[in-house]
Amino acid sequence: MNGRLLADATEPAVAVSDHGVTVGDGVFEAIKVLGGEPFALTLHLDRLVRSAAGLGLPGPDLAAVRDGVAAVLDGTSWPMARLRITYTAGPAPLGSGRGHGDPTLIVVADELPPSASDVAVVTVPWPRNERGALAGLKTTSYAENVVALAEAKRRGATEAILGNLAGHLCEGTGSNVFYVVDGELRTPTLASGCLAGVTRGLVLEWFGGVEVDEPIEVVNDASEIFLASTTRDVQPVSRWDDRVLDVPGPVTAAAQEAWHANEGSLLGMG
Repeated sequence: MNGRLLADATEPAVAVSDHGVTVGDGVFEAIKVLGGEPFALTLHLDRLVRSAAGLGLPGPDLAAVRDGVAAVLDGTSWPMARLRITYTAGPAPLGSGRGHGDPTLIVVADELPPSASDVAVVTVPWPRNERGALAGLKTTSYAENVVALAEAKRRGATEAILGNLAGHLCEGTGSNVFYVVDGELRTPTLASGCLAGVTRGLVLEWFGGVEVDEPIEVVNDASEIFLASTTRDVQPVSRWDDRVLDVPGPVTAAAQEAWHANEGSLLGMG
């Protein structure tokens, strides 16, 4: 934290007045680590900078971030881990207004178990606001996602899917959605309010797909659906609400193959 390596993750570290704690005024990145090497680190740091700018925070010191990444990964032996970089506005008065102190930078790593081979999802009734100030930013203001994910788990699923105010398919609480209609792989555009997922972008680059905004009901006509995220990679959807799908479908399997053929090229600190 702020250049200081803490051996005990339960040790008190963040000020009680930190704006990231009091009002969720911060941004973050979650990064997969394979064999001690972070995946797509530069792409994630690029998005961290964009999110900070969108929130009106000063640009993070990327050299300090990289030093933190190296410090927390040094000596680790996990086959797979999750790295989280959190950057907040720092100490501030107890209200919405920001203070004048330095931002807070936290880097933490922990072991990550393998993701499931497929996933059950449900549609939840709360829409994303594609016109909101936080649309498309990866901020620490995640309470809406917490509520949506709790509802998904109550209904026997492990991810919740949200539409937007226009009624279009948007995203999951921590994933982007891809679906196949008439043999064509599609995913919502960034104008839908969805996060510009690093995995989403790489699937489009390495495998292809069409970006289009359509009513959320379009998934009822989809022959295949998969989620894309840092911890899921390309994960087939086996159930959406009450509909059961055979997994993996041929397009999904081909996307998975393309993913595994290319992911090694983005491992490392570069």
